[in-house]
Amino acid sequence: MVVANMIGTGIFTSIGFQVAPGAIPDPFAIMMIWLLGGILSVFGATAYAEIATHFRESGGEYVYLSKLYHPILGLASGWVSLVVGFSAASASLGLAAGEYLATALGPWLGSSPLPVTQTVAVLFVFIAIAIQFGGIQKGGWAQNILTIVKLCFIIALIAIPLFMLPEALKSGVQWTPTERSWDTIFSLPFAGSLVWVMFAYSGWNAATYIVGNLKDPKRNLPRAVLMGTGIVTVLYMALTAVFLYSAPMSELVGRVDVGNLVLERSLGIKAAQSFTLLFALTLLAGVNAMFMAGPRVVQRMGQDHSLFRVFQKETAQGSPRNAILAQALITVLFVLFTSFKDIIEYIGITLTLFSLLTVFGVFLLRFRKQVGPDSVRTWGYPLTPALFLLAGLWMFLYFGLNDPWKLAASVLTLLPAVLTYGFRPSKG
Repeated sequence: MVVANMIGTGIFTSIGFQVAPGAIPDPFAIMMIWLLGGILSVFGATAYAEIATHFRESGGEYVYLSKLYHPILGLASGWVSLVVGFSAASASLGLAAGEYLATALGPWLGSSPLPVTQTVAVLFVFIAIAIQFGGIQKGGWAQNILTIVKLCFIIALIAIPLFMLPEALKSGVQWTPTERSWDTIFSLPFAGSLVWVMFAYSGWNAATYIVGNLKDPKRNLPRAVLMGTGIVTVLYMALTAVFLYSAPMSELVGRVDVGNLVLERSLGIKAAQSFTLLFALTLLAGVNAMFMAGPRVVQRMGQDHSLFRVFQKETAQGSPRNAILAQALITVLFVLFTSFKDIIEYIGITLTLFSLLTVFGVFLLRFRKQVGPDSVRTWGYPLTPALFLLAGLWMFLYFGLNDPWKLAASVLTLLPAVLTYGFRPSKG
C-alpha cells in the first residue's frame, strides 16, 4: 500500500517541468532533489509512525490533528484528505494515464465528447469504484497484483534504455556537480521544484491511515513506512537517471509522458506502444490505492460529525460506499475543470501544510510526556522532524513570493470544513 500510494504521477511526469527554463535544469541538482525528497519522506515517516502508534486509530491526519490540536483542525484535514490528498491526486493519475494512452486509444476514443486524457481519467475512476465495492480483501488483492505489475514495469523501464538505447541517442549528461549545481540547490526555484518531488513521494504515510487494522503496529508500521519509502527512493533515483540519460533536456521540457519518450528512443515508436498498457496499469494501481485509503478517512469523519453521517454507510462487503462515491465525484470534477500542472502544485502545497502540522505533533507529544511504552520512537529526534519542518517552510516561501494564488487556493480549501464545524455540532 505504501509503495502503490507513492509511485504514481510524479515520477513519470515531473522531470519535464524540472528541466524547464527558470526551474533547475542541472543534472546533479535534479538527482539531489530526488534524493532529498526520499530523505525528507523517511524523516516524516518516522514521525508519523510515532504519532500513529500513540493513538492507534485509523483515520490519518484527521485523528492525529483532532487530538493533538483541536477537532476543527482534524475536520479540516479530513476534508483536505478527501478533496486534495485523494480526489485531486486520483485526477492527476488519471490525466497522466490519459497522456500516456492518448496515441494508442485516440482512434477508438476519438468520438468521445471529452478529450482522450479526460476520458481515460474518468474510466479509471469507475474501475477503482468497481474494485473497491468488492470489499477490502478483494481490493487488497487487486492492489497487490497491480503493484507487482507496477514494480516489474519500472524495473523494465530502467533496464531497457541501458541495454537498448542506440549510442547516438544517449544524452551524454554530465553527472558531476559544477559551480552552477550548488547555486541551483540553494536557490528558491529548487524549493519550488521540491513541491513536485514531495508530491511524487506523497503516500509514505499511507499505512498510518489503517493503523487500527494492522497486526502488531509497533513492529509492522515502521517496517511498512521505512521499507516502502526506501524502495521508492531507490527506484525514483534510478528512473530519474534513466530519463536524463535517454534524452536531452530540450526534448524533456514540458513532456508529461516522459516514459513514452524514453521507450520510443530505445525501441522505436511501434515497439514502445506495446508498453502503453503497462504504463496505464502502473497508474491505475495508484488510483486504486487512493480509493482504498481515502474513503476510510471520510468514513471516520462520519462517525464523529453529524453532517458527514451519510459517509458511514457500507456495502455488504464492508466498503464505505458513499465515501467512495463522494471521492469519485470530486475526482471527476478535478479532471474536467483543472489543468495537470495546477493540480500537482496545488496538491503539493496543501498536503505539505498538514504534514508539517502532523510532524510538529511529535514535539507536542514529547513536551506533554504522552509517548507510551508501546509507541514507535521517531528516529533521529529532534533533528529529523526539525529538518522536515524547515524544508516545508522553504517551499512555502517560494510560492509566497512567486505564486501566492496557489497558497491562497490551499487556504480557501479549508473554509468548508471550518464553516461546517462552526454551524453543525458534532455528534455527542
